[in-house]
Amino acid sequence: MSRNIFFNKPLFHKRSHKQPSSTDGYPTGRIEWRRLIGRLSPYTIQKGLRYLEHYGFREFWIRMHERFEPETIPYDKWYAAYKPDEETLKAQRKHRFRPSPLISLAVPAYRTPLNYLAEMISSVQAQTYANWELCIVNGSPEDKEMSALLSRAQEQDRRIRVMALDANRGIAGNTNAALAMARGDYIGLLDHDDALAPNALYEVVSALLANPGCDCLYTDEDKVTEDLSEHFQPHFKPDFNLDLLRSNNYICHFFVVSRALYRLAGPMRDDMAGAQDYDFIFRCTEKAALIVHVPEILYHWRTHRESTADNPASKLYAYEAGRRAIEGHLARCGTAGTVKNLLDYGFYRVVYPVYGLPLVSIIIPNKDEAGTLRLCLESLFAHTAYLNYEVIIVENNSTTDEIWQYYEELKSNSRIRLLYWKKEFNYSAINNYAASHARGQYLLFLNNDVTRFTDGWLTEMLGVCQRPEVGCVGVKLVYPDDRIQHAGVVVGMGGVAGAMFVDMPKERSGYLHKASLLQDMSAVTAACMMMKKKVFDEAGGFEERLAVAFNDVDLCLKVRMLNYLVVYDPFTELCHMESKTRGAEDSEEKVRRFQREIEYMRTTWGDILRNGDPNYNKNLSLTRWNYSLKPIPGLVM
Repeated sequence: MSRNIFFNKPLFHKRSHKQPSSTDGYPTGRIEWRRLIGRLSPYTIQKGLRYLEHYGFREFWIRMHERFEPETIPYDKWYAAYKPDEETLKAQRKHRFRPSPLISLAVPAYRTPLNYLAEMISSVQAQTYANWELCIVNGSPEDKEMSALLSRAQEQDRRIRVMALDANRGIAGNTNAALAMARGDYIGLLDHDDALAPNALYEVVSALLANPGCDCLYTDEDKVTEDLSEHFQPHFKPDFNLDLLRSNNYICHFFVVSRALYRLAGPMRDDMAGAQDYDFIFRCTEKAALIVHVPEILYHWRTHRESTADNPASKLYAYEAGRRAIEGHLARCGTAGTVKNLLDYGFYRVVYPVYGLPLVSIIIPNKDEAGTLRLCLESLFAHTAYLNYEVIIVENNSTTDEIWQYYEELKSNSRIRLLYWKKEFNYSAINNYAASHARGQYLLFLNNDVTRFTDGWLTEMLGVCQRPEVGCVGVKLVYPDDRIQHAGVVVGMGGVAGAMFVDMPKERSGYLHKASLLQDMSAVTAACMMMKKKVFDEAGGFEERLAVAFNDVDLCLKVRMLNYLVVYDPFTELCHMESKTRGAEDSEEKVRRFQREIEYMRTTWGDILRNGDPNYNKNLSLTRWNYSLKPIPGLVM
């Protein structure tokens, strides 16, 4: 009784189990050896050996494939095509904002290579928005050359202000000194060896004025080589994403807050050294009235031997501090959770406890397919440690003797109830009918062709779903050959909505580990989706005009409109047979029905389809589901 919500493949696509090519789904997994060899040096070889020791050969090989497989669109070409041209920058310099807030840039400097420091200062002076001040704290006054460079810069540009400390106070203390210097309406954090794009402050001020009440803002970023000659590894971020922030400091650079919010949040903490910015971001976002994301590459993070951008292992203490930053955040929010370090540096998992023993109603529509349903239930019973649940099977006009015999077997199981839906198939109506008969505080919608449940799956989902701010939770689904079918849904993908990382081997973590991190999405598939019953009722249940397609996307979007989170949880993984019992959508009647459902989605959710999924990024493709870059106009690859 499964159905396929997705529109990111041809309408009547039948999945092939051959290795996918880079042009019809997920990349081939080949290594681009020329690019890898071009990166080789004594230092990068040493770095690779450190990673090999940390990950082991298998995990190291997987990550090397992900890092060096061919790019669908090379980022250096993409960046060159989309960065503002000189004419645009010239027009920005002439523009006059009303009002024109002062932006303070706080920079803690310590033993900074002179060329890095000079290039950082030059990148600020090149800003197309002129009302800024650069507050530099020199934590290494014994470095005469560095002090001389800063003195010259201050003399040449009155907007540059320098404070020399008597001694190094550490990264938190030095940053606090720089923050205390700030006189601006807003304060941005800038590292001493990084650079801003020339339009960074222009875009920041534009966003601030377009969003009255905004007191917290961040932008996208990329990495650059030591000599600033090459841009790579762009980080295109979603709008504010609570669960992703609890999984990784994805906000990082460029972070701007109002001076009022800074005072409310308080200074950097010495005991969080290495993750002092992560902790600071948590404290600011917890108290912010309005958090805005600017989806533009406005910050360039320089990689070199001492930088965590290129050598995460250089600051292992920082990742332990990051874990403590998350714990402190959870405590301030009154949220219980156990924070665990993941194998990848700087990434975390929060395990949320289950409170009490609320009843969970597991709803499974079914027609015929006795063997399929048996596999589903046997796996469910074998791997469900949480015991307070009921299973509601909704029988929909089955005709085989086998399924009726199996129903007779199931009558001896007190957990199972059988409901009868005698009308024509309508996924939404069937599940609404079952939900009206469910006794549980939580509903779990489950397809009959799901199997291979991970141990503790129901406990994991319930722990996340019990959080007051969460409306529903979805999971990672894989095909029988261990390639991903679903890792969250992006609205707009393929035209209406589509699952992410389709056909990617499940052992991979995907773009910036997004296939493997707890995070908020705009939608998840109801092939396995848990909801609070009260939220389901508040949202009005499934839309019955969506009999087959997009009904779960529509429901998730209604949940988000009620200001609840929709969470993708990769720590629950199930095998899904891909809509086995529905068959092909290949009749004229089914085609017409599908077109009506598409039209409903486009009419009802036109705003998000036009403006973009807030949990995705406008710079990413809507035709490829592996977080590829959007196309370059006129470029044929």
